[in-house]
Parts: sequence; structure tokens; C-alpha cells
Amino acid sequence: MPAVTNVCCIGAGYVGGPTCAVIALKCPHIKVTIVDLNQARIDAWNSPDYNLPIYEPGLVDVVKQARGRNLFFSTNIDKAIQDADLIFVSVNTPTKKSGVGAGFAADLNYVESATRRIAKVATSNKIVVEKSTVPCRTAESMRTILEANSRPHCRFDILSNPEFLAEGTAIDDLFSPDRVLIGSLQTTEGITAANALAEIYANWVPTNRILTVGLWSSELSKLAANAMLAQRISSINALSAICEATGANIDEVAHAIGYDSRIGPKFLRASVGFGGSCFQKDILNLVYLSESLHLPEVAEYWKQVVTMNEYQKRRFSKRVVDTLFNTITGKRIAVLGFAFKADTGDTRESPAITLIRDFLQERAVVNVFDPKVEHEQIWADLSEAMPNVPLANLQKQVHIATSAFECCKGAEAVVIVTEWKEFRDIDWAAVYVTMNKPAFVFDGRLLVDAQKLRDIGFQVAVIGRGEKL
Repeated sequence: MPAVTNVCCIGAGYVGGPTCAVIALKCPHIKVTIVDLNQARIDAWNSPDYNLPIYEPGLVDVVKQARGRNLFFSTNIDKAIQDADLIFVSVNTPTKKSGVGAGFAADLNYVESATRRIAKVATSNKIVVEKSTVPCRTAESMRTILEANSRPHCRFDILSNPEFLAEGTAIDDLFSPDRVLIGSLQTTEGITAANALAEIYANWVPTNRILTVGLWSSELSKLAANAMLAQRISSINALSAICEATGANIDEVAHAIGYDSRIGPKFLRASVGFGGSCFQKDILNLVYLSESLHLPEVAEYWKQVVTMNEYQKRRFSKRVVDTLFNTITGKRIAVLGFAFKADTGDTRESPAITLIRDFLQERAVVNVFDPKVEHEQIWADLSEAMPNVPLANLQKQVHIATSAFECCKGAEAVVIVTEWKEFRDIDWAAVYVTMNKPAFVFDGRLLVDAQKLRDIGFQVAVIGRGEKL
């Protein structure tokens, strides 16, 4: 098989955009075209001032270096498919909202649509790469569709190449990945296709970090990795509840157990709960897979990780209400952060959405500020979380502030939901002057110096710490 010289990526979102931008940067001899049906999104990728549709540290620099050289963004999907030697399918795979498997199974409608488009348009042999996170054996379905709908003498080799990016550090993760996983059928043709993709990554990734495995192992490995990481977060969050009840300090507990080389320190930071597009979706996918394979005990085990995450959010919002004398009706609550974590504008499954919904149901007035999330996104997420409340009513109860200081002004309590560094550096003494007294701070991210705030005059509650206010 000749070396790949032309790559197409279907889907210009959080995975496809950064991944293929880095491939273009590191492989100047390969033409990379990222395509999407969404004209506004492609326009943003092509914007003269680099106002890209997603925020990711370092991404603008990558796009600046490669765009127009060998990196292109387009809505002309058919031409990109026809020209490409290798096609990444990097479309959304949300959890199904209705039908069989609703609430658990992945909705593969976009994957199927992209696959059918490839089969319809392609006039030469292609390597088709699953980049989206998909259930085990999705590649088999893709292969069936391609072979049933392809033109004569068109051959398709299917690979699985799951992404292991963390939003906020995606560019660093792409520049220096722990591993690149490539799954293929263990046939001569499949292994040859896997080697062709491996050669692309070998332009900057050490070959000992490029792992080639079977197709089904690759698909399952992605779900397994996210499930294990989420499990660690839920485990430390479960311990944070015990800490609050006993007076122990979750920071000290996490530090102590993280020294065990068998455990290690990563993903042992207690918080108000995990969010993002992957963890919950992938665990629920694993739950559905386990149930469909008649493994109910396995399904229950993984379901508990999500149950604990929901409990952590519910427990934190209840602590706010209980501390504010068992009622927040008419009280102004300042919520700092709306993205699911710092250094991203992504709000999918963000704990902030759940907390604000809970506060609104308690008839509080909410101020919210996030340095990277667009106002339209906040309104869209809150409207989806509270479908029975008209937007006009939401806008009477929620105010989107333009700065952290403005957000906190006149509030009864400040609730830290996202660990943006700028929230640590707020002029807390100036904030205290503007707030109603007693003034409360609820730190859901172990971000601020609690004693320093207490010295100013704040009442401070920190997740995973059992101090009495």
C-alpha cells in the first residue's frame, strides 16, 4: 500500500479539529482537509482573526502555522472523500434520548450517515478510521454498510484509532501522547492499513508508543480507559463525603494514598463531580454493552460510578442550602464557572448545570460567570436542563456576569464550580465588602486558600473537609 498523502476528517469538533490540525502541522507532506456540514463552524475555523469554534490552549498557534499550507477546512464533503487516501470519522456519538437503549446506548446515527456518505461518494480504495468513541464492534457495522453500498473495485479497510485527549491539554496530549492505539482486523490487508496510519503518527510519536491491536480490543480500550478514570474520581468523591462527616481532610487523604506507587496521585482530586462529553457517556455505553451481553453484575458495577457522581452534585447543592439556614429562596448565589473544567469552553455534562438548576428550583437568584463559555451556550444548557421553564423566566432568575467580581457583587454566597486560576486570584477582600453578611464561599474544586478567606471574614465550606461553619 502506498504512503498516505491525502487525509480527510469528517467532523470539525473537539476531536477532529485539534487532532487533524496537529497531523497537518507535523506532516507537511500530507494534505489534510477537515469537513463538516455546519457552515458556521467551518467559517469559524477559517476566520481571519482565528476566532476558532472551540477553545483549547495552543490550538490557535497550530492552526496559524498549518492553515492554507496543507490544512484546509471545508463543507465540500464529497470532494474531500473522493480525494482522500485515509478518512477519519470524527462525528458526535451522544447518548440516545429515546428508543431502545435510551439513556445508556450511544446514538450512532451520525457515524452511520458518514459511513453511507463515504460508500456513496468514494471511487477508489480508502482506509476508514473510527475516531469517534463508539461501542465495541461498531467497525463491523461500518464495514457491512461500506461493502453493501460501495462501487465495484472499491476496497475499504476499517481501523479503530480512539482519542485519549483531555480537554484543556489536548494539544500537549497530541504532541506527546502516552500512546497511540490503532486497531485493525488481523488480516494481511488490515495490518497493512494499520501500518499506513502508524507511519503518519511516526512523524512525531516514538514508535514504541504506537500500539497496534485487534479491532475490538481497540474499541473496548477507549471505553475502559474512561471508565477507569471516572471510577477514580467517583472513588475519591465518595471518600470526600466521609471526610466531611468525620472531620478528615480529603486533600491529606488523597496525598497519602497517592504516595502508594500502585495507586499514584493522578485523578485523586475531589470535586463537585466530573463532566465532559466522554466519562458519563462512555460508562453508560459500557453499562448498556454489559446488559446486552447478559452481564447484569458488571453493568451494576459501572452504573454505580455515575450514581456516585450524581450524588456528589446533589450533596454539594444540598450543603449550600443547608448552610444558608435551610433556604435560598430570593437569595443571590454567585456561581463561578460554567465549563465542566478549566481551560476549555466545553459545557457538556457540566456540574454547573445541575447546581444552577437545583438553586433555581429552590427559587434562588443566580449570577454566573465563566471566562470562556459563550452566553448563548449557557442559556441553551439551562433551557435544556429546565425544559418546562420558558427562557424569559430563566432570564429573570439568572444573570450572566462579565467578570468574576461583578458575579459576586451583592451575593449571599459564592459557589466555585470550575477551577479557573483567575478565581483563585480574585480580590476577595474587595468581594467581601460587596456581599451580604454573613458571606459564604463554597469551594467545590479545592481551589482557594480557605484560611485566608476566613481571615477576611468569609464563612468557607470546602468539599471534602469537615470543618464546621
